[in-house]
Amino acid sequence: MIQTNNLCMQFGKRVLFQDVNLTFNRGNCYGIIGANGAGKSTLMKILSGELSPTHGTVTFGPGERLSVLSQNHFEFDECTVIETVLRGHTVLWNIMQEKDAIYAKPDFSDEDGIKAAELEEKFAELEGWNAESDAAALLSGLGIKEDRHYMLMKDMSANEKVRVLLAKALFGNPDNLLLDEPTNDLDLETVAWLENYLANFENTVLVVSHDRHFLNAVSTHTLDIDYNKISLFAGNYDFWYQSSQLALRQQQAANKKAEEKRKELLEFIQRFSANVAKSKQTTSRKKMLEKLNVEEIQPSSRRYPGIIFTPNREVGNKILEVKGLAASVDGETLFSDVNFQIEKGDKVAFLSRDPRAMTALFEIIMGNRKPDAGEFDWGQTITTAYLPLDNGSFFESDLNLVDWLCQYSSDSSEIYLKGFLGKMLFSGEEVLKKASVLSGGEKIRCMIARMMLTDANTLVLDSPTNHLDLESIQAFNNTLQNFKGVVLMSSHDHEFIQTVCNRVIELTPNGIIDKMMDYDDYIVDEKVAAARERLYK
Repeated sequence: MIQTNNLCMQFGKRVLFQDVNLTFNRGNCYGIIGANGAGKSTLMKILSGELSPTHGTVTFGPGERLSVLSQNHFEFDECTVIETVLRGHTVLWNIMQEKDAIYAKPDFSDEDGIKAAELEEKFAELEGWNAESDAAALLSGLGIKEDRHYMLMKDMSANEKVRVLLAKALFGNPDNLLLDEPTNDLDLETVAWLENYLANFENTVLVVSHDRHFLNAVSTHTLDIDYNKISLFAGNYDFWYQSSQLALRQQQAANKKAEEKRKELLEFIQRFSANVAKSKQTTSRKKMLEKLNVEEIQPSSRRYPGIIFTPNREVGNKILEVKGLAASVDGETLFSDVNFQIEKGDKVAFLSRDPRAMTALFEIIMGNRKPDAGEFDWGQTITTAYLPLDNGSFFESDLNLVDWLCQYSSDSSEIYLKGFLGKMLFSGEEVLKKASVLSGGEKIRCMIARMMLTDANTLVLDSPTNHLDLESIQAFNNTLQNFKGVVLMSSHDHEFIQTVCNRVIELTPNGIIDKMMDYDDYIVDEKVAAARERLYK
């Protein structure tokens, strides 16, 4: 249990939140949402004790242990992987160190013997004899193979370090668990493992994430930070989003009678709770929704960007044909023997265990990189818009945003360009910002505005949700679902892939897997699993 009492945080004159009085109970997972800069990570740092609030207090249940996902990837460089995980349970780790120090004494006394016996008793109570095997099981679940468990952290890749630090946070079944963006740098399989782990976790969890599928899978409650307030709602992200949109529509329908609105909201809650799955946490979520007071549902004050792609012409019969493509990096094969044909209506998710494979493919078909072998051919009717993974070269400029966007527009009028920037939530003096000083999310929104100007009928998107906040991801997602052209994309966002794509192509070093099915079916298909096992050897 975690309790906040009159919590307030401000930096200078800027108040992030105030008068926060909340109790986070055992058995619940609280998904924290809010626009970029709203104070999500700040709240997590206050709860962990890393940051002191302006005023107010944070208290925990008696004797409860707190575990936090570390953001310092170099802190444990001189430790082995397994030792790093064991350090996650500080009480157990300290007992282990003290016990080993006593046994190492050359002059072992009777007092040492008594102390060692006491420590052994505490060690057994904390299931210390199973600690290494439990830590190893966590690491294996997170994709760290056994032959790497005793390597030093400094010899691990950045991607592997993230997984080890996550295992450290989860180790020892902490009473309270704080996870800030735990799915960053995890592949979709590992995210699914974590979803399952947290769905069955019986203590208190608070999580910040931009991954909607993950939030939906693990959250029993949603904590919304908006306009200096922190509001707590029963239900997951989807419930919060859909109910807030319904409340907004109702607010706009001013002439609708109060009783009609109430009935509409009740029907929505019943529909939503009926669709909830039957895991341990989602069953309790269903009970909460059934007890929910409809008056608690409020319209959100969030601003969503206006992402609209309007193809200037329909795609013809020939879209893209790929024959025998291959690519490698430093002698390591990313993919080979890639053959496929894109058809009308295709919205394709490209997957690979190596994310460099998708980037290499997109760079090749967009003419920015030469393949090791093979060829590709676009149809005559095809116009493309490309969102690359690395957009750094586009922003090496001191142009303001209006002038920056003008480079990619046939209409150079300021009103026209400001209109596009306005759709991407750049208003007032923000449009005069220099391109070189933009944040990661702002750069992506500018790149989307650039794409919108092309009126393309085929979109090529390399990890489109990177750096975007939930509002932008949701707007982007909704637009792609309704897009009348072709979409070729890669993403770590499960929800994005599942709701947009109708076809999956997986790139491997020994060929491809190509299936006309949605992502949820793809990941559980036994034939696909067998093919993956064969092609990744």
